Amino acid sequence: MNAHLLRALMTQSHSWSFANRCWQPQSLPRLMGILNVTPDSFSDGGSWCDVSRAVDHALALEADGADLIDVGGESTRPGAEPVDESEELRRVIPVIDRLRGQLQIPISVDTMKSRVAAEALIAGAQIVNDVSAGMFDANMAHVCANSDCGVILMHMQGTPQTMQQEPHYDDVVAEVLQFLEERMQAFVASGVSCERIVLDPGIGFGKTAAHNLSLLKAIPQLRATGRPVLIGHSRKRFLKHLLGRDVEERQAGTIGVSIALAESGADLLRVHDVRAIRDALQAWVSLRDR
Repeated sequence: MNAHLLRALMTQSHSWSFANRCWQPQSLPRLMGILNVTPDSFSDGGSWCDVSRAVDHALALEADGADLIDVGGESTRPGAEPVDESEELRRVIPVIDRLRGQLQIPISVDTMKSRVAAEALIAGAQIVNDVSAGMFDANMAHVCANSDCGVILMHMQGTPQTMQQEPHYDDVVAEVLQFLEERMQAFVASGVSCERIVLDPGIGFGKTAAHNLSLLKAIPQLRATGRPVLIGHSRKRFLKHLLGRDVEERQAGTIGVSIALAESGADLLRVHDVRAIRDALQAWVSLRDR
């Protein structure tokens, strides 16, 4: 299937259809609450490794206004060590299984491994969030095609172990867009409908601070693909470049970027501080629309 046919198949409404849901664009971005069940994530590693604590945190994120919860069992921070499949399954499946029936909002599994995705979908996840866009595991597109799950495809240059070793682009926006369109085409060719796909430019994944800022300003170009755009900027290292703040002091910077992204038309934001960001966005849109 060529790129012209792919574009012809795309809906320009930016709706996201998955698991008997159809999310239309709205005035504020939807918020994906982050639930890292890892000992080594860059911001909250070790906080939610216990299953009961992880479940309680997911329920708290929902109460704070999250629209979906993203459960991840392998850190993808720069330099993180890979986690084997059995350990990742041990971390995420009990949490997803416990959350099924308790959450009213969808569950996403953050994984690059097709078996983890398949087991998570059986356990109750409705979305697969693959930071490698299917490049790590060629079977990922097949697993997604055999489900009605939502699919999030993200751009990453290199791997978590190598991605921040002097990343380079001639034109970061054009190259990220080309990659995402090619990966979307591959998933569509495998049987995943365009309407189930969301695109993520991968802030912090093989990018300098300047690259990240260029991509954050390129929401209209990213949405020109016809698909919703997710941005994961929460507490990330580019905020240290902008503000000089360490990770525990980046909430205000994250909120400021969230408002700018909402103004640019981002569809989803992947964040740690759901309540604070929800309040800031609601206050902003209330004043904007008066």
